[in-house]
Amino acid sequence: MQEDEYDYLFKLVMIGDSRVGKTNLLMRYTKDEFDNNTVTTVGVQFARKMIQLENKQIVKAQIWDTAGQERYRSISNVYYRGASGALLVYDITDRKSFQNTSLWLKELRQHADNNLVVLLVGNKVDLVEKREVTKEEAAQFAEDQHLAFVETSALDGNNVDLAYERVIKEIQKVVLAQEQQESQEIEMNKHQQQSNQYQDQGIRKSYINTKKKEVNDMKLSVIGEDTYNQKKKKKNSKCCD
Repeated sequence: MQEDEYDYLFKLVMIGDSRVGKTNLLMRYTKDEFDNNTVTTVGVQFARKMIQLENKQIVKAQIWDTAGQERYRSISNVYYRGASGALLVYDITDRKSFQNTSLWLKELRQHADNNLVVLLVGNKVDLVEKREVTKEEAAQFAEDQHLAFVETSALDGNNVDLAYERVIKEIQKVVLAQEQQESQEIEMNKHQQQSNQYQDQGIRKSYINTKKKEVNDMKLSVIGEDTYNQKKKKKNSKCCD
């Protein structure tokens, strides 16, 4: 697929604490790669991928991998703006990273669009023996916060494609709903304009009819006055004779 040929452009941001595996999730999805020696992201990294949806439409996904360290928060905030979706990532072997998802979510909602699609991602399920966060606990948090939820492994690729494509499909639903609403509003405005036009035409027609009636009344009045004067002349003429 050509990168300049697409139907939709969606911006996705990846947020969460440092070392939860955001960069490797991005690498696995966009390059099908994994690097055990991945260094902590500094600032923001960027990748893109073209996806064909079931209806044959093409989506160009721009994915921003934001730094998890506190000192980069002010940089990351800029990249929330204009985002269509977000993957909020925590490490299932690190309870603190899960607890901090509430802070990340609060920050995200302060800076992002109200229609933003958010997916809670529990990464590193390949380390299940070290699990500190249960799937049930995370699922309940996601439900309470109205988020979608999935567990993944960047190491073996488990559910990685599913995570990104789920976000993209949900974004498409939001976009289609917005397009439909805009189309309905345009149609309503069109009908309203037509109604106003017909109303204006009715007012003009009523005004013209009123003026015609006034003219006719004036003519009748003049005719009546002339008839009266003629009768008066005849009467005076007879009287004088």
